[in-house]
Amino acid sequence: MDRNQVIGFSLLAVLLIGYLMYNQHAQTVYFEQKRADSVAYAKLHPVPKVDSTIAKTTTSTGTVAATVDSNTEALKKTQPASYYGEAKPVTLENKKLSLQFSTKGAFPVAAQLKDYKTSDMKPLYMFNGEHNQLSITLPVDQGKSSAALYYTAVTKDEPNGDKSVDFEADLGAGKKLEIIYTLPADDYMMRCNVVLTGMQAAAVKLKWDVYGLHTEKDMANERMSTQLYYHTKSNDNDYFTVRNEEKKVPVEGTPVWLGMRKQYFSTVLINDDGFSKMESRFLSKADDSNVAAQNLSEMQLPLKANGANLTANLRWYIGPNDYHTLQNYKIGMEDMVPLGIGIMAFVKYVNKFALVPIFYFLYDHVGNLALVIMLMTIIVRLVLSFFTYKSYLSSAKMRVMKPELDELRLKCGDDKQKFSMEQMKLYKSAGVNPLGGCLPMLFQLPILLSMYYMFPSFIEFRQKSFLWCHDLSTYDSIFNFGFNIPMYGDHVSLFTLMMTASSLFLALYNRNMTPQDPNNPMMKYMPFIFPVILMGVFNKMAAALTFYYTFSNLMSIAQQFVIQKYFIDEKAIHAQLQENKNKPATPSKWAQKLEEIQKAQAQKAKPQPRTNKK
Repeated sequence: MDRNQVIGFSLLAVLLIGYLMYNQHAQTVYFEQKRADSVAYAKLHPVPKVDSTIAKTTTSTGTVAATVDSNTEALKKTQPASYYGEAKPVTLENKKLSLQFSTKGAFPVAAQLKDYKTSDMKPLYMFNGEHNQLSITLPVDQGKSSAALYYTAVTKDEPNGDKSVDFEADLGAGKKLEIIYTLPADDYMMRCNVVLTGMQAAAVKLKWDVYGLHTEKDMANERMSTQLYYHTKSNDNDYFTVRNEEKKVPVEGTPVWLGMRKQYFSTVLINDDGFSKMESRFLSKADDSNVAAQNLSEMQLPLKANGANLTANLRWYIGPNDYHTLQNYKIGMEDMVPLGIGIMAFVKYVNKFALVPIFYFLYDHVGNLALVIMLMTIIVRLVLSFFTYKSYLSSAKMRVMKPELDELRLKCGDDKQKFSMEQMKLYKSAGVNPLGGCLPMLFQLPILLSMYYMFPSFIEFRQKSFLWCHDLSTYDSIFNFGFNIPMYGDHVSLFTLMMTASSLFLALYNRNMTPQDPNNPMMKYMPFIFPVILMGVFNKMAAALTFYYTFSNLMSIAQQFVIQKYFIDEKAIHAQLQENKNKPATPSKWAQKLEEIQKAQAQKAKPQPRTNKK
């Protein structure tokens, strides 16, 4: 590996390490802020204390039951029937989802995904608990919330296999609220139709609260991967990561859908007509080990006149972050699968138009994910083989010119500036580009970064095993320390160790094949430093990613061996370089232009003859 290659790799590594360390630092700051925020939030929102002694006493004497009965009788005389009642569970399920509703509020309080399990192999719930809520503020009784009403529920099996439940609340005086949920036979997308009778309003306030449950192995990584997305009618979209602050949607946008994306599962509320005045508060429940994050959102839901009724038609996705599944709905939900974000957003196009199609083609025809990773690596290496060959050819040119460079060093002695000028003249006369070994590597950087985003984001790797690794979507721990080692972690990832070992071997192989600069001894150690630093960064990353980098390093070693042994003839290269030196130099147009500029500047710098003025 020559100096230019080392410089190129060093720049790439510095960019990558800087980005990863920035993320790690931001995560540390974030969780420190969470601890402070949770204390502040608890002070501002104290949890009401229940005196269990009083509760037991009143229950044992029957006082509570009598009070409830008397209140109910009083309500029956003065209030509509939907203002009192008893909350009863209602279940709606298909092949993929099992949803639990309550007749009080008429919204789902629990959502189980049947085809998936948590990291400890328990039933997987996207959310579960009565604090999850979907409600509207009605234009009656000074803004009555639909969550406070009691409904009658009628379930129905449709001829096409769909299942529905119709919640109806009688508000008296000809006013009625109806909420109808329809679940297709084999889909994650539920329909929600809202019908208001005897009421007048152009829009109503919609409140949506979701407490996303912890489902993955690494809670810290799951929280850092949890984000709130929205997509507008103008096809703009944005996201923000879990935090304890409010986020307002730009007033010029009309959000079509709002989604809470956890690491591998999402829940999305959709209105094709758009929402308005949306405001969300996305919080981390740092004090709750069961909840990854909570989303508290309020927005305006427009209503349509339909005869004597006002209606709104919503859709509600509760399911996996499967790229193809989300893409098939054709509303941009696949953007919730992070294929490149932040300063690396450009790599998502490499993923979308190149790597993702290759992945799914192989996955559909091969199935075994480890084999898919290896085949993808081989395909990518073959596609980039031209750039790899150019890089190794440049290294070979530098290697055959080493004797002449050594003579220049002896001739120039300690005058480094003179040596540098003579070196450039030698390169120019021989037709050698000193950046020839660095530039081809820049073309490979987007591929490396694309894989960095794609493999940890694809749910296909979740809970799929390979060798000793039980789950390719998270780190493969072969030993747990029981304590945290700074800059490394609390466990040992074998794939990360193999990635580091293969990187060090590749660096050693390159060093032995490339002449070293004796005036810069530190350069020969640089390629060995970065793999060790990256070992701590990648120790907690997805095993699919570290396995890819390991196999990619092995492919690089094999590819370099084949190219240098069968495609590069150093004698022929040396003869060609000597022949180039005997040819008259033909400067490029850029060099000619540069020479003209230099001459013009030199002419201006000459002292002008003085003229005597009478």
